[in-house]
Amino acid sequence: MQIGMIGLGRMGANMVRRLVQAGHECVAYDHTAANVKSVAASGAHGVSTAAELVKALAAPRVVWIMVPAAVVDSVIGELQPLLAAGDVLIDGGNSNYRDDIRRAAELRGRGIHYLDVGTSGGVLGFEHGYCLMIGGAPEAVALVEPALATLAPGGRRAAARGTPGTDAAQQGSAASLAAARMGYLHCGPSGAGHFVKMVHNGIEYGLMAAYAEGLNLLAHADAGLTAGAADAETAPLSHPQFFQYRLDLAAITEVWRHGSIISSRLLDLTAEALAGDGKLERFAGHVSDSGEGRWTVEAAIEVGVPAAVLSAALYGRFESRGRAEFANKVLSAMRLGFGGHVERSA
Repeated sequence: MQIGMIGLGRMGANMVRRLVQAGHECVAYDHTAANVKSVAASGAHGVSTAAELVKALAAPRVVWIMVPAAVVDSVIGELQPLLAAGDVLIDGGNSNYRDDIRRAAELRGRGIHYLDVGTSGGVLGFEHGYCLMIGGAPEAVALVEPALATLAPGGRRAAARGTPGTDAAQQGSAASLAAARMGYLHCGPSGAGHFVKMVHNGIEYGLMAAYAEGLNLLAHADAGLTAGAADAETAPLSHPQFFQYRLDLAAITEVWRHGSIISSRLLDLTAEALAGDGKLERFAGHVSDSGEGRWTVEAAIEVGVPAAVLSAALYGRFESRGRAEFANKVLSAMRLGFGGHVERSA
């Protein structure tokens, strides 16, 4: 099928390459000309403006946006007067699902379909495929299903047997278990795709935090081999003989990858990082959050669902960026005030 892609960053560019490799016709645009030139070298039709992209597409047009959530509305504002009834506009970034509901209603008034597609796969998606979580009208999903099936991890198997995407389509709709087994799923009406992706990312925060905390404990399993402070301000290590292990974290994460119940793609990436730098010295440990974890916790609060692990993981990211510094100073001040405890240097 023919599809336009706006936003050729780390994910958008590789999505275009995966589509082109499977035989789809891609028209590609990015505000950075070098990004357009790069995907054009892979077989895409590069253009220099959004208007040129829309003009190059045959009706009904399909335009996929892969840009930061903060600029989606401005991109839609630019595209809306260029599109016509029956066209499909897809947001594959990490937008808030509430914005999707609003955008879908606004575009529906002009007869334009809007799909929110939560996209997971990162920089590895070109080779391994993308997990796609879709919200919107079924007729719009059906129109773009060949591209969805190709982008999904199972798409290359389908392409090897014939036309990209037809294998899953023959077994059922994008809402079927067959499609889910390929790696894409029509989750429900507008906003459902990004709602599912939001919770997916909240879970990701929790998984990452669990690996980080466990490995941090292993990294300090040699505490009994170092002389600890002996004063009234520091609780001593009760049994130093039990903490005398200098562990190879790179080797440990590697062995966990093989047969362990906690093996995962995240563990694979962790093992790779530790193999290259066992101390992770090039990282400062300031962990960003792009919004989805916050929205997940907010949703849990609003519907009254406990999400203690996901909340703690989010707060851990805040703390990593120094947002607990003043609180810790308050603690030191109180200890000094009530007990004369002098703060020790780190």
